[in-house]
Amino acid sequence: MPKSKRDRTVFVVVVAAVTLSKTKKKGREHKEIIVNGIREAVEKHTSVYVFSFENMRNIKFKEFRNQFRHNGRFFLGSNKVMQVALGRSASDEIRPGIFKVSKLLHGDAGLLVTDMPKEEVESLFNAYEDSDFSRTGSTAVETVELKEGPLEQFTHEMEPFLRKQGMPVRLNKGTVELLSDFVVCEEGKPLSPESSRILRLLGIKLATFKLNLVCRWSPNDFELYREGLDLSDVET
Repeated sequence: MPKSKRDRTVFVVVVAAVTLSKTKKKGREHKEIIVNGIREAVEKHTSVYVFSFENMRNIKFKEFRNQFRHNGRFFLGSNKVMQVALGRSASDEIRPGIFKVSKLLHGDAGLLVTDMPKEEVESLFNAYEDSDFSRTGSTAVETVELKEGPLEQFTHEMEPFLRKQGMPVRLNKGTVELLSDFVVCEEGKPLSPESSRILRLLGIKLATFKLNLVCRWSPNDFELYREGLDLSDVET
């Protein structure tokens, strides 16, 4: 005997309710793990740094992080969760003065907790910079324009694909030819999917993955690295 529609509806509702409850529980547990991990690291190590990042690339960040694998931990994620772990004010901070670190956790930022000498940390951060291809939606840092004429860097098989990207091209005796000047991207404007693909084909890397130190906390002092910041910005 076939099941009624009413039976099937009740079954779906029950499953959905169970799934949502599991998701919420998992979210809380994940946040608690991060908070406890940060607090344990701060108790174990002597210095805490806030750093900002530009054009994050996971593989490249992993390579950079490996330099600290024997002496430090990195934390990335929700700034609010990291702030809760450290304490948002002098009344709930986990170490004296560390609430100042929380004040600077905003935007694209992360934490480094380590015993590595200050000079060595600064040297590693200042020396690291890596170029990569820009992603769709990112802001172009310069204007790239192709001039009318042959595009010998492309094979004749590429001509249909280039036309699909909006480029005015044709084949001229087996050579891809640009029929008029073509602006691939404009400085200050977001990259379209087509622009991003063309830049990659041209081998032009406009994105720079860089890590910038913002501040450093230790039991004995607090230091700002970013220009324009003042201690009054974080002490209240």
